[in-house]
Amino acid sequence: MDCGATVPAKGNAMHKPQLVADNTKPAETRAADKPALPSAPYDPTPRERAALEAQEARRKARLPMVRFKTVVDDPAAKEVTFDHPDFDTACALLRESLATADSIFTAGIVNQIGNIGIQGGADPDAQGLNFAMSLVTGIEPQDQIETMLATQMAAVHIATVAMARRLNHAKTPAQLDQNEKALNKLARTFSAQVEALKKYRSKGEQRVIVERVNVEAGGQAVVGNVSSARGHRGGS
Repeated sequence: MDCGATVPAKGNAMHKPQLVADNTKPAETRAADKPALPSAPYDPTPRERAALEAQEARRKARLPMVRFKTVVDDPAAKEVTFDHPDFDTACALLRESLATADSIFTAGIVNQIGNIGIQGGADPDAQGLNFAMSLVTGIEPQDQIETMLATQMAAVHIATVAMARRLNHAKTPAQLDQNEKALNKLARTFSAQVEALKKYRSKGEQRVIVERVNVEAGGQAVVGNVSSARGHRGGS
């Protein structure tokens, strides 16, 4: 790059030469010739930094997710496989994220989750499988029943969003009515699934939360299940 002629400083022939700008070039060219200065790293605001720290803590608290990729060895056939350097490690991580030690259950449920995530065709879809798998593992199932319920919840969620899209593109009153009813049914089903998961995780226990209790002088307050046995009148 031509940076112009150099001239020695006056009174000192050994002085480091100075650069003389070449004003014969257009201003745009001279600006482009200047080396770009490295930009300073972004300094997050206090609120952003707090959010970044919370995100890092959330990431560390979760199990590592096994991702999938599509391999095309034959143009006529696609194969979805682990995107992991070690097959056995990937299998173990997958089973743990699905809360099971059963490889047969794992193979079957992954196949079902893959069918949920297929987008726009019948070919295996690694992107759709990864998304559907993230829905299931994000619920953090604790056993196979919760994994099955989480899979159903993922299916209903994807169907709900797809139906919402169909509702937005309805052309006739009949289509609008039909899609609206289907969307409402799916939304209610998802809510019922959430409640079923909460109930299963609580093992059917009922909790009573008492925020304030007033007890007069000489009285007693009892919190909990109270049962009393009554005598039979006229019994022997």
